[in-house]
Amino acid sequence: MNILKRVILIDDDEVNNFVCESIIRNENFAEEVISFQAAEEALAFLKAAVDQPGDQFPDLIFLDINMPGMDGWNFIDEYRKLPESATRKCNLFMLSSAVDRKDILCARSHEEVKEFFSKPLSPEILSFIKEEFLLKV
Repeated sequence: MNILKRVILIDDDEVNNFVCESIIRNENFAEEVISFQAAEEALAFLKAAVDQPGDQFPDLIFLDINMPGMDGWNFIDEYRKLPESATRKCNLFMLSSAVDRKDILCARSHEEVKEFFSKPLSPEILSFIKEEFLLKV
């Protein structure tokens, strides 16, 4: 049984997105996984989802930090402008190859970011998310 309805991946690395999609599907973590290689495209999708009838907004977002154009920090700045009624139900996680301690601390200092994880995504990370963030009453 899938835990979530929709997960979004935002990472400019196409191979990483493919691997993440495979892991999420193999672990039955989400019914739908949508990947974006540009944060701007993901943001446009989220803005459209807010205006759609029904619940089109994702349950969870995995966001990379270092991307061309709009990076992860810029994305968060724009994400904050979305209606709280949509974003409060969404769990945002940083998933990055960045190992700079400043990036990790910065990510954890953002209220919207639930946690920072280092790539690659793994079944253990999904299990941790499920136990620590999704199954809490």
